[in-house]
Amino acid sequence: MVDILRYPSAMFNVRSVPALVFALVLVMLPSVAAAQAPAAPLPKVLVIGTGGTIAGVQDRPGTLDGYRAGEVPVNQIVAGVPEVARFAEIESEQFLNTASGNILPEHWLSLSKRVNQLLRDRRDLAGIVVTHGTDRMEETAFFLYLTVKSDRPVVFVGAQHPATGISPDGPANLLAAVRVAAAPQSRGKGVTIVMDQRILSARESRKLYLRFGGFSTGEMGMLGVVAPDGPTYFFAPLRRQGLATEFDVDAIDTLPKVELVYSYSGGDGPLVADDTRGVVVATTGYAPGERVPFDAIRRAGTVLVQTFPTGEHVPGVAVRPATLQTDAAPPIVQAQHLLPQKCRILLMLALTRTNDPWEVQRIFAEY
Repeated sequence: MVDILRYPSAMFNVRSVPALVFALVLVMLPSVAAAQAPAAPLPKVLVIGTGGTIAGVQDRPGTLDGYRAGEVPVNQIVAGVPEVARFAEIESEQFLNTASGNILPEHWLSLSKRVNQLLRDRRDLAGIVVTHGTDRMEETAFFLYLTVKSDRPVVFVGAQHPATGISPDGPANLLAAVRVAAAPQSRGKGVTIVMDQRILSARESRKLYLRFGGFSTGEMGMLGVVAPDGPTYFFAPLRRQGLATEFDVDAIDTLPKVELVYSYSGGDGPLVADDTRGVVVATTGYAPGERVPFDAIRRAGTVLVQTFPTGEHVPGVAVRPATLQTDAAPPIVQAQHLLPQKCRILLMLALTRTNDPWEVQRIFAEY
């Protein structure tokens, strides 16, 4: 070590020590102040429980045996994932606790109304997570995609293995969903489904099989991933949703009856009840015997929507002509890249606003 008393010029002049100390204090002050400053408050996320496999339990835990869905309360599910406290201040609310096969259109309405109310009244909420069974999650999520009037994130999440099973995926999925709901960059992306670290648009998501990675979006619809440093988005939806939706569930008590049918070789068309206001047909092309009954449905005033069985097809859509033949059959509404069961949901909502198939076609082209 250099003896600064014998060789003052080797490093600095002794007389400059007070000035140097003062300079060091100035440099250190910001870091000291930062260390003493209170941490920024965590975003608030509300987790709404509806049941499903993520809340499932087995009679013999830790096995591959069957299970009962919708048994564990949502507050217990959240408590089982303490890591979420690093990313958000969590509240929970039990809406239902059942297998998703038991969830009906009236539950969609009630859940959407509740979520809209929360997002209106609770400006402190960064977002909402909905735990849900995977069998019907794509349908419930799409209904909320069409009816939640907010740009704040609403994230659906579930599990393919029950909470008490071998390698349950619910905890990791829930953690990822909370991180997505808490992130400012999730605003405006519409209702999403988060499974297996992927952020999927509720419009395109579908369940393909009963194992990890079993959710997909087909050719399009994966918006991003949940990376180690948080949600990372690559795409955003362009169809109407959120603040741009025209559907108001507060004014709806029941949804119109809409049937979903398949066209198939040798088919002779569906039998439609008198109170049926719409029919969705999944088809790659009609059998000869189906033409007459489907035409009769349209002429009787029932709106007919046509989609591809896989939901992948993107046909052209009919445009209302300047003049109409008085004897012309109403048009068949064409769905674009939308699963049959989701066409049914959109048609149910469309029929709360209009019975005009041309106007229904406009809705299907925009959502």
